[in-house]
Amino acid sequence: MRKTIKLSAAAAATAALALGLSACGTDSDPSAGGTGANADTSKALVVGASPTPHADILGFVQKNLAAKAGLKLEIKEFTDYVLPNTATENGQIDANFFQHKPYLDDFNKKNGTHLVPVVNVHLEPLGLYSKKAKSVSDITSGQTIAVPNDTTNEGRALLLLADQGLITLKAGVGTDAKLSDITDAKGLKFKELEAATVPRALDDVDAAVINGNYAIEAKLTPSKDALAIEKAEGNPYANILVVKKGGEKDPRVEKLAKLLNSDEVKKYIEDTYKGSVIPAFGTPAAS
Repeated sequence: MRKTIKLSAAAAATAALALGLSACGTDSDPSAGGTGANADTSKALVVGASPTPHADILGFVQKNLAAKAGLKLEIKEFTDYVLPNTATENGQIDANFFQHKPYLDDFNKKNGTHLVPVVNVHLEPLGLYSKKAKSVSDITSGQTIAVPNDTTNEGRALLLLADQGLITLKAGVGTDAKLSDITDAKGLKFKELEAATVPRALDDVDAAVINGNYAIEAKLTPSKDALAIEKAEGNPYANILVVKKGGEKDPRVEKLAKLLNSDEVKKYIEDTYKGSVIPAFGTPAAS
């Protein structure tokens, strides 16, 4: 049966200690059965994930594929972008599945963590949405656009806006773009918000750039509702399975990685999300 814990960013300061995961000696406690290649494979692999689509994809694996592969899988849901990484670093969970490589690299750099990617799973195209504009051309000077405030996703959002001709950025800034890198805002204003809260701001702004998973949670269909959407080809933002360094050698992690890149999961993603989430199999996650 799928077990979940939903944690918000507001609780981030205390929840890592209050989760009760390590204190109670969970399946993911390193002292309970070793880590990496020495992990106790009879214990459940505990994976933290964003609710949609990550936990849903893991739920499909848990229900349909894990038992046959000899894998016990436990899923714990997190509703922010910080706690899954701190819990993985601290050994409170064994792995996480919610982020892309640029975000992981930035997180490791800023927090001194030792997290590594295991395998690419899917891409969630970032999209531009509005309840007021019917097309990109309806977004004009004086209007406000909400963007995610974390480093990598804000840069990603600004690149999308630049690609649509809504702003001009300094040459060569790439995915590290910040609001200060806008050379011509064309009269637009910007509101920086935590990624998870951007969909709720749609009523208060003229448009918003929303991460694919949060768009889906907000009952938006990126492939249909977005005024503009990221291109999939050559996109570096594949979502990845992540562990603390050394954990990639855990036989349970190896089994999960193989299942997440299986034909069955590919079909599940394509049938369930119909282009709003795209399988990103084929090459290993960059290290």
